[in-house]
Amino acid sequence: MTLLSGPPRVITAGAGLLRESLAAQAVATTPVDWRPPLPGTGRALARVLADPRLPAANARAVARLTSARPVLAAVRRASEVLDLGRMTFLHAGPPITWERASGPLRGALIGAMLLEGYAHDEREAEDRLAAGEVRLEPCHHRGAVGPMAGVIGPSMWMFEVRDAEHGGVAYCSLNEGLGKVLRYGAYGPEVLERLAWMDRVLGPVLSAAVELAGPVDLRGMIAQALQMGDELHNRNRAATSLLLRELAPAVVDASPRDAAEVLRFVGGNDHFFLNAGMAACKVATDAARGVPGSSMVVAMARNGTDFGVQVSGLGDRWFTGPAGVPDGLYLGAYGPADANPDIGDSTITETSGLGGFAMAAAPAIVRFVGGEVADAVAATRAMYEITLSEHPAYQIPGLGFRGTPVGIDLTLVARTGLLPVVNTGIAGRVAGTGQVGAGLVEPPLEAFTAALLALAESANDPLY
Repeated sequence: MTLLSGPPRVITAGAGLLRESLAAQAVATTPVDWRPPLPGTGRALARVLADPRLPAANARAVARLTSARPVLAAVRRASEVLDLGRMTFLHAGPPITWERASGPLRGALIGAMLLEGYAHDEREAEDRLAAGEVRLEPCHHRGAVGPMAGVIGPSMWMFEVRDAEHGGVAYCSLNEGLGKVLRYGAYGPEVLERLAWMDRVLGPVLSAAVELAGPVDLRGMIAQALQMGDELHNRNRAATSLLLRELAPAVVDASPRDAAEVLRFVGGNDHFFLNAGMAACKVATDAARGVPGSSMVVAMARNGTDFGVQVSGLGDRWFTGPAGVPDGLYLGAYGPADANPDIGDSTITETSGLGGFAMAAAPAIVRFVGGEVADAVAATRAMYEITLSEHPAYQIPGLGFRGTPVGIDLTLVARTGLLPVVNTGIAGRVAGTGQVGAGLVEPPLEAFTAALLALAESANDPLY
């Protein structure tokens, strides 16, 4: 009777036409931001949500991710820690063959062939790769991650990051800097000379320095960097400075002769921390793997052709869709026609609640990837709608020290239609070009839809 005798109360959902019409008639409304599920996912979504294991499984998975305590434990060669034999290379993203490889991945593989001495020139490298003489495998399959092309060869030095809470370990190569670098597909003489110096000087010095300094608390360093304006994917200036401050005395003690050169290189590369941070994110998300019934995403990765995701409750299976071309800011005369589709394992940062998910902590990031400060804040706020929790250590001052959104949930992606926000560097589509810009990219719906359908097949639902 109260409903009939009082003034009407109107709730509107979906398109704004009804709300706008009522507002024109001075009728108050309560708008609800509702979207239909992703196309073709309704039945699968219902089945996954009916799985009695789901709430506890997701709670366990996200708790393991957020409780991980990554520490930089060592710097070691890939041949020692990743069991890489001759003519074997790791790469970013899901599995791919040379025939389907993008320009930047091909360029990085050619450069790695030359660096390792498997070919005398570019032509021989291409011929051997095309003939199938080289074994290619995703970094993720060996407990590693690689930025952009992500190519790792046996001689390369790796950050070794251990999880002091759950006991896991993950690896990532050392960062070369920006521009014409191997990870962006460049392989000219200056690229190979820099890599040779990293092999001869940087790697050994950092290895000795980390051994002298002892384990470096990366969780604490990431938390502090967020409060200093980094988002830990495309802005790592504060984190690099913190790492440099932590290791500088040990670098001097370990190698007085090379210390100045090493410190100058690290201090001049604002992205140097990225690779250590990626390994920290990898070891945290790996702690959440293998929880039966969980719909939480534990990896997002791109190889320049495909974008792939892995899910806690679905083992090591990849679910893929076409990688998109980023929308952003370009260097010099480069433009969208020069851009390759998205590439790299660095989306492990977004998977861990950093990068695009933490852009509200890094307003200056818009000068690198495009957009306005309000866009960065809105992107972070939107990600709370598709995540299971807020990170207890990684907090955003501008949002009242709210934890970053963490734990991407397939069911929430399907229910809202929102896709993860990813910021990224942009590689030139032609092998050998290098970096051409930076921006934002949207993952393919197909990858998340395929993962949800597979999870529905494995669901324990008494109604089906």
